[in-house]
Amino acid sequence: MNVLILGSGGREHALAWKIAQSPLLKQLFIAPGNAGTAVIGANIPISVNDFDAIKLLVLQKDIDLIVVGPEEPLVKGIYDFFKSDSHLSHIPVIGPSALGARLEGSKDFAKAFMKRHNIPTAAYQTFNAGKFDEAIEFLKKLKPPYVLKADGLAAGKGVIICDTLEEASMELEEMLLKSRFGKASENVVIEEFLSGTELSVFVLTDGKNWILLPEAKDYKRIGNNDTGPNTGGMGAVSPVPFATESFMQKVVDRIIKPTVHGLAEENIDYKGFIFFGLINVNGDPFVIEYNVRLGDPETEAILPRITSDLLEAMLALHTGKISGYQIKTDSRKALTVMLVSAGYPGHYPKGLEISALDKTKDCLVFHAGTSFDDSGDKILTAGGRVIALTSLAQDIHEARQLSYKAASTIDYLGKTYRTDIGLDVAE
Repeated sequence: MNVLILGSGGREHALAWKIAQSPLLKQLFIAPGNAGTAVIGANIPISVNDFDAIKLLVLQKDIDLIVVGPEEPLVKGIYDFFKSDSHLSHIPVIGPSALGARLEGSKDFAKAFMKRHNIPTAAYQTFNAGKFDEAIEFLKKLKPPYVLKADGLAAGKGVIICDTLEEASMELEEMLLKSRFGKASENVVIEEFLSGTELSVFVLTDGKNWILLPEAKDYKRIGNNDTGPNTGGMGAVSPVPFATESFMQKVVDRIIKPTVHGLAEENIDYKGFIFFGLINVNGDPFVIEYNVRLGDPETEAILPRITSDLLEAMLALHTGKISGYQIKTDSRKALTVMLVSAGYPGHYPKGLEISALDKTKDCLVFHAGTSFDDSGDKILTAGGRVIALTSLAQDIHEARQLSYKAASTIDYLGKTYRTDIGLDVAE
């Protein structure tokens, strides 16, 4: 079968790498892709949000399945676009409807959904500019630190944690009254701060049944020991040591089951991944956020641990066979280190030549922000996060050694990475 993956990051390279292993695959296309995906399939220079161009491509290339990597086209309704078009409606799209995508596209919608279905999450209230004074009064009732979330999509930068009431008030003014995140912060969710250790849990669901994928822990801050500003993710590990059988049973019973039941009860069309951003608070799981696609860089850590045919599992969503599908996993530990550009997550240069990509051994190299030069001979940096390096080993220490050996080998001007990924969960 012919498969189209939408996206251009490390997540999409990992998806392409995994799907390419399936005997069901005939041709693989990635739009727009990167220098890494170009080796696995055919890159097509189309924006993930250009639905008309995607339609034309799908018809021209006789595409049988679409895997949507990033959240934006899902929130904008690509699933609904295909379902409502008589020429496209027979083609499965891995991703929820626009209504289902609101679980990520609107923090307020997600929090209200959790409240309706008794899913454990932090206490909250939502405010707009007209209720700024009320928002300040609500902040005064909370204990520091304070959590402010732009309601809409803000490229992963819409969550701000403030240590003082004064700082929180200033940030709230920037978001609500000065449109810091544009339309995304027309509404702001203020919630209580939960203290604990975060982890990411993933399922593949048809909106009624679901299968559990390996869990992961990612590292969001730019600096060692979780210092500095938040990023899209500086690394990940899988499995997560504290995600024991008893803890995961709580996740299933208190979070996954009521979420999927809630989707069915509210007739929300959902055929794709759900990413549960969780926090372990004294042994109990709480939901920090929903995402409606796989995470990045978690995907680069969990997919190498899946030994089953992922393409077959995706097809099972649309043939009603997902409930009986078994995901098999590698028992080894996976550790991913992200190489980023100097200046990230702020301003950073692009177009810098990357060298020694062919000199890494015993490590999976997933391209994130890369492209070719005009000659097609050199690989250049093209984003803030550049390369994800994933190693599998019997223990975290060995996986760390392999990934960091590759991190020191690959080179480009201003190469930056954290040196403590996995240390906090090492045996």
